[in-house]
Amino acid sequence: MNFKKIFNKTNSGLTVIIIIGIIAVVNFLSYQVFYRWDLTQNKDYSISKISKKTIKNLDDVVNIKAYFSKNLPNQYITLQQEVGDILDEYQNYSNGKIRVEFVNPENLEERDLYMLGIPTLQFNVLEKDKYQIVKGHLGMVIQYGDAKETIPVIQSTENLEYQITMNIKKLTIDEMAVIGLLSSHDSLDTEKEISAAYKKLSELYEIENIDLEKTKQISSNIKTLLIIGPKEKFTEEQLKTIDAFVIKGGALLVLVDGMIVGEGMTANKNDTGLNDLLKNYGIKLDNNLVLDKSSGMASFSAGFFTFTTNYPMWPKIIKQGFDQNNAAVANLESLVLPWPSSVEILSDKIDQDTSVSYLAQTTEHGWLQTENYNLDPQQDFFTNNKTEHYNLAVAVSGKFNSPYDQGSTEAGRIIVVGDSDFASDRFLRQYPDNLVFFQNLVDSLSLDEDLINIRSKGVSDRPIKELSETQKATARYLNVFGVTILVVVFGMARYFMRRRKNYV
Repeated sequence: MNFKKIFNKTNSGLTVIIIIGIIAVVNFLSYQVFYRWDLTQNKDYSISKISKKTIKNLDDVVNIKAYFSKNLPNQYITLQQEVGDILDEYQNYSNGKIRVEFVNPENLEERDLYMLGIPTLQFNVLEKDKYQIVKGHLGMVIQYGDAKETIPVIQSTENLEYQITMNIKKLTIDEMAVIGLLSSHDSLDTEKEISAAYKKLSELYEIENIDLEKTKQISSNIKTLLIIGPKEKFTEEQLKTIDAFVIKGGALLVLVDGMIVGEGMTANKNDTGLNDLLKNYGIKLDNNLVLDKSSGMASFSAGFFTFTTNYPMWPKIIKQGFDQNNAAVANLESLVLPWPSSVEILSDKIDQDTSVSYLAQTTEHGWLQTENYNLDPQQDFFTNNKTEHYNLAVAVSGKFNSPYDQGSTEAGRIIVVGDSDFASDRFLRQYPDNLVFFQNLVDSLSLDEDLINIRSKGVSDRPIKELSETQKATARYLNVFGVTILVVVFGMARYFMRRRKNYV
């Protein structure tokens, strides 16, 4: 009898049993302890801690129904899988409080889908060598008790977590926060000029229009007052009304242009009188134009032609220009401000315990136009300009004293941006990240930081850092000739190595 063979077989059998036992224990533990890893930079396929916290604190069940048609074009098949992955995350972390169901809309009447707020979409599908139009649905309904919110169309998962968590919060909070929006003083019109921004705000807030020409007191239930693009001067009484609101604990967001760009590309000072109040809080809006080498693209007409060019009068704020310690802007990648003015902090007016955040500033290549304003896009911008950083948006929170002897507050909060055009419809179409910046500013004053962190996950613009002309030329030629040169060098090296081998 060969005991060595028997011993080896016994050891092999024990090894297999031990391995099977380890696998069984690992599988058992994996069911008890749930965890997933998302290796994408922005965690695109997992939900944030804020969303997990929101759904764990639910008092009752939230039903989420996704209405995806089966006959959608091929590009939407992947979208349905990605939506399913995100909904699985919500379900897995909810302790049974989130119930998810995918519904085939073809089994429902079109009228019923319309009542749910899910529109019928038309898609072009290539079948049998010709395009055909098919109907389909890509919507979602979130229901909590008798209340429900609808996401009518899901085109991507980029902002889906924000929409789902926002709607869950809306359904579960007792009442919506109230913000006031100035409608007097020739401010930007909510229907013609800032309709997109207004629509986004109305999803999360109850909005009250404030006409300071008719009212002398701002309601105490309003948390934040928004002043967007005023062009008429405030009277002292109206400034007193705003001051009383701030001193009583209200937050103030001011988007105001130091210069008004009118017809024929002319620039005129915008004297609203707001500086008379803001200076007492330690903030000053300058009547100038800020330019930057880092700039957005602008289109202009020249006779019968239209051309697009980098326009330094539209400074482009990049990652380094945002305050990384402020949640409202820390996760932003870019922002374009058309014809902005600089915003200064008056240190002698700021209390030592007051917090100052420089939300957005130019690169070190920024400069000013303070007179003889020339807005011509074809001029030579880069001639003998002294350049430095300039602040375009600041936030101040802490103690404010009333300049009208109306008391003081230890919890004042004010944000001033030296531009209002960035939030208008015509610029949001070209620069959608501007809307995220605007929403984050309002949320930082009116809510907690939860939705800010989720909304900023999806990055739509990730600009390259500012390069010199030499660096740009080097990168350009490397892209054009670099790969070809590498292939030629590799081929020659292989040729000489083979020749040498054959010779040896």
